[in-house]
Amino acid sequence: MAVPGSSQETEPTMAIAKPLLPEAQLGPAEKLLDLVLSSSAHLWHNRPGIEVNGTWQPRPKKGQPRPKGARDVDPGLHVAAAVRIYEKLLEIYRLNVDLKAHFASYALMETDWRDLKVACAALMLVQARSGQPVKEDDGSVAFYDDDLRQIGEAMLLFYEKKSARMMTPKAVLRVAQLLETKEIAALNRKAGFGDPASKKPPLGRWKRAAQKWLAMRENNPAMLKGLVKAGFKETIKDLTRKCGYKPASQAYFEILGWKQKQAEGGHRTVGLGTLKLDKQERFDGLSEAEVCEAIETQRLSYKDVVGRLPKDLGLTPAIMAAVFPSLSDRDLRILTPTLEELGLMADPEIRARWEQAIGTSTDQRSLNIAKNVRSKALREKLVEAADVAARSAVSEATKDVDVRVMFLIDKSGSMQGAIEQSKEALSKILAGFPLEKLHIATFDTMGTVLRPKAATRAAVQHMLKGINAEGGTVHAAGVRALASELTLPPEARLVVIVVGDEAGEAGDQFARSFRDAGFAVSAMAMLVSVAGQGARGNTVRTCASFMRVPFSEVNVSQFDDPYQVTRVLKALLDAPVAVGAAPQQGWVERVMRTKLLELKVA
Repeated sequence: MAVPGSSQETEPTMAIAKPLLPEAQLGPAEKLLDLVLSSSAHLWHNRPGIEVNGTWQPRPKKGQPRPKGARDVDPGLHVAAAVRIYEKLLEIYRLNVDLKAHFASYALMETDWRDLKVACAALMLVQARSGQPVKEDDGSVAFYDDDLRQIGEAMLLFYEKKSARMMTPKAVLRVAQLLETKEIAALNRKAGFGDPASKKPPLGRWKRAAQKWLAMRENNPAMLKGLVKAGFKETIKDLTRKCGYKPASQAYFEILGWKQKQAEGGHRTVGLGTLKLDKQERFDGLSEAEVCEAIETQRLSYKDVVGRLPKDLGLTPAIMAAVFPSLSDRDLRILTPTLEELGLMADPEIRARWEQAIGTSTDQRSLNIAKNVRSKALREKLVEAADVAARSAVSEATKDVDVRVMFLIDKSGSMQGAIEQSKEALSKILAGFPLEKLHIATFDTMGTVLRPKAATRAAVQHMLKGINAEGGTVHAAGVRALASELTLPPEARLVVIVVGDEAGEAGDQFARSFRDAGFAVSAMAMLVSVAGQGARGNTVRTCASFMRVPFSEVNVSQFDDPYQVTRVLKALLDAPVAVGAAPQQGWVERVMRTKLLELKVA
């Protein structure tokens, strides 16, 4: 948690504001935070969508209105989002190569953001620091530069039994797909990572790393069989073709159920003999009891089973019950509508296992799943899973220090049209905070203290229900309202998060209100909510600059993504150094403390 120094020891000077740095002068720390707070959580989408102002959205169902200017997007990589995140990674690399290297290691080892791992690995595999010799004037080699491409290789090759940090076969393949995208290839050539005259996209060491990845699985048949069982058979075939991997024995093809034929050049020597193909036959002609027996004896997974079921049988309650032990907590949450439809939620053991899965949620996808269940009790439990994810994120970000959070919600007339979006975002995040450490006030020209009845989404929605946008804008009014009844422990660190359009009084006046109230602010954040083409102010940013405390911001639209909610919460509560502020411990320092991944030599 970033803890300010001077603002707690001396009063801030209110005469002259320290100017905010323009975008061109932002440092790598600020740009790294911007990447986390403003980038889409997903680059790949498995369903048709539309692009609206560069943002991916699900394609409207028949009869639903289509947003103006929307462009159809096929399933697969959303190029606009990929370019945005890759450009930001490139800029961080340009400003601080060491930070980018540590962030790549951090992305793999400390986050569950799969597409970020792909983008980081892609950049590290092609960037220019690849162990080149540095020569003396006489031409002799003085030393060798750091080989940072090894970090990209290590990201692909990292293995830890049962770890969720490893890159899946799909992720390894997506690294190449990302680098082959013409827009990404153009960025890499412009950055000097490839021959500008070459027609082929720069892939760096991807091919070598992918071949090592496949060799490791071939040399450990149980690992390869496990991936096939998990549904990655066709992905591994595609990966084999793309990187030109040459298996050492025909057992590789047998496990994949992959019949071979001689190439036109006649150079193939492996897999051309009689293969004992390990094929997954369909369940056509089998009874329900026989399918269940096959599931139990062969320990088949859900993905294994659903693709092999005949249409006349389908997924029955008995078959689902047989495959149930193979489901992960995440699978259970996603499959809630299916479990309900099959009547399995009435089974005590299945219900108990499902409720256990609710308690391990790390994202808020369950809010979308809740829309597809009929039972009110199940919907409430799924909403509870979203609350659990928010609480987990807050707990992780504040585990080392006593953090108190002050939310100031703008309900002035300028928020007309934006207040509902603010309420929706707040309902997703406020339930994550312990009530004794959460302090909320709305403001126009007068401040009003709010208190949720419980630390739940439902209680937050009830608390915000009657708020309407009207009146003038004085941020300090919210501070004064809380000051009349709030005393913070001296060891506590106060994070102030303002929700609104930032239009209001001068920043020095807002800063003065904290000093007058006796609040020592440790960090400030802005959840930007602007109606339509409404104007954006700078009250909060200027206030943070006056107080010389860390400042970060995020658009409330980021909370529409259920996977982004927890990431944003962690980043807001553990922000890096404010623009122009003295160095302080925070999230970026945690990134820099992450040990660089090393390429293990077999």
